[in-house]
Amino acid sequence: MSSSVRDEILAKLKAAPKVSILPRPAKPKLHEHSLTGEAVIEKFSKTLLEETGMVYRVKNNEEVLQKLLEIAYEERLKKVMVSNDEVTAPLNLKVWGQKHDIAVMTPKEYPDRNSFRDAVFDQADAGITGANFAVAESGSLGLVFHKDQARLVSLAPILHIAIVPVDRVLAYYEQGIKKIFGEKGKYPGQFVFITGPSMTGDIEGVLFKGMHGPRKVIVILVG
Repeated sequence: MSSSVRDEILAKLKAAPKVSILPRPAKPKLHEHSLTGEAVIEKFSKTLLEETGMVYRVKNNEEVLQKLLEIAYEERLKKVMVSNDEVTAPLNLKVWGQKHDIAVMTPKEYPDRNSFRDAVFDQADAGITGANFAVAESGSLGLVFHKDQARLVSLAPILHIAIVPVDRVLAYYEQGIKKIFGEKGKYPGQFVFITGPSMTGDIEGVLFKGMHGPRKVIVILVG
C-alpha cells in the first residue's frame, strides 16, 4: 500500500464522527437466583442426576444410617473410609459398621501419610464425607479440606458418598463462594467443587467418566 493511500485511509478514519460506546446491558439473572425452599432441592437433584450422580432424600440421621446400609448392600461395600467432619461425626459410623460387619476406617487411625494413602486407595470400597454446601445450579458439592476432612476420602475410592443437610443446598455458585471466601483473611487452605463422577476429555475430546477419581457419586440429602 502506497503512503498516499494509507494517508487517505487514516484521514478518513480521523474524520469519521465519534460515537460514544453504549453501556453494557445488565446481565439477566439466572433462573436459579429466584429459587427458594424445595425448588432448590429439586433443582439440585435434577442437575446431579443429569451429571450421572445419584440422590436420595431422608428425614434424619437415623434414616441416613438405614440408607447407608442399603447402599452398602447394593454396592457390596466391605470397607469404607470416613471423614470426621461435622456432618459425619454425629453419625458414629464406627458403631454402625460394627453392627453390620462393615469395616469403617478413618484417616486418624493411620500413623503416617503413606499408610493412609495405601488404605484409601487400595482398601476402601467407598469414601463417606459431609459437604460444606451443594449448588443447585450445577449439581455440585463444595468441600473444604482440613484435618478432619482429608482430601483423599472424597477423591481416591471409586465410590464417593456425600451426606448433605438440606439447609446447605444453595441455589447458585456465588452463594457458596461467599460462604467460604466471604470473610477476608479466613480462607481455606484447600477447596474443591465436585460435580458428579470424575470425568476427562483428554483422549480425542471424548468425555469419559471415572478416569481420575470416583466412578460413582451418591448424595444423601438430610432434612
